[in-house]
Amino acid sequence: MRKFALAIHGGAGTILRSSMTAEKELAYKQALEDAIIAGESLLIKGGRSMDAVEAAIRSLENNPLFNAGKGAVFTNDGKHEMDASIMNGKDLMAGAVASVQNIKNPISLARAVMEKSEHVFMAGIGAQEFAKKINAEFMPDDYFFVQQRFDQLQEAKKEDKMILDHTVDKEKKFGTVGAVAIDQHGNLAAGTSTGGMTNKKHGRVGDTPVIGSGTYANNKTCAISCTGHGEFFLRAVVAYDISCLMEYKGLSLKKACDIVVMDKLVKIGGEGGLIALDAKGNIELPFNSEGMYRASKKEGEELFIGIYKD
Repeated sequence: MRKFALAIHGGAGTILRSSMTAEKELAYKQALEDAIIAGESLLIKGGRSMDAVEAAIRSLENNPLFNAGKGAVFTNDGKHEMDASIMNGKDLMAGAVASVQNIKNPISLARAVMEKSEHVFMAGIGAQEFAKKINAEFMPDDYFFVQQRFDQLQEAKKEDKMILDHTVDKEKKFGTVGAVAIDQHGNLAAGTSTGGMTNKKHGRVGDTPVIGSGTYANNKTCAISCTGHGEFFLRAVVAYDISCLMEYKGLSLKKACDIVVMDKLVKIGGEGGLIALDAKGNIELPFNSEGMYRASKKEGEELFIGIYKD
């Protein structure tokens, strides 16, 4: 039996100590710990990495601090359009949804696409119809109403621009959430979920639901979940690129992550980070922004929680 390991993120960006109250920092740390516990409690019992990834992400989706599920940002027309994806490293099975509305836990709907349909990726009205068919949990608009998110929309509309999470550039944050895990059977899994960008135009989709860009898992190499400016992560096919560098060039997880996040992305102007886990249980949490909400736990080791660069 292998030792299990789990890592999660709650978004990356310009996250500074100077703009964080002690109370808010504590709330973020508690939310990250809760998500780790949700996944770890399954892995301890010999549970599957897929289940742990889904459980950890559901915990983050249910917390209004993060831009996914309940805390999803508002679109230009005052709605919430959410994206999510999940992938099983054992057999490369994957499921994804884009532009879904009123779904309490988009990550669970993405998993249902993988397990209960013949497809990988469903979007918009088709995904909504599928959700009804499988009795996915829907919530009314007011469940997703978070005053801070609504205020961000009004500010963005005034300035006629999309914003990534906070209203001022020095507090720019990409609020995607994600998880990666390896279970005691040696199987990897990865998942990612987001509400996208504040004031985004109807139908805009970033990297989160795109297998290979925002999410990827392969038992031969690694499990990856990304958070950042989606357009750049799409163009760089970030998650799959790391796997490729490991599989075809024989690079370590750390080296592959450094090349993609700190060099390739930076050269094209891409900001953000990712969480990564390889088949040996090594964890990497690289980011080229000022901070990234992140946490990790290896079997038999202490919980790690980080927010800032240092």
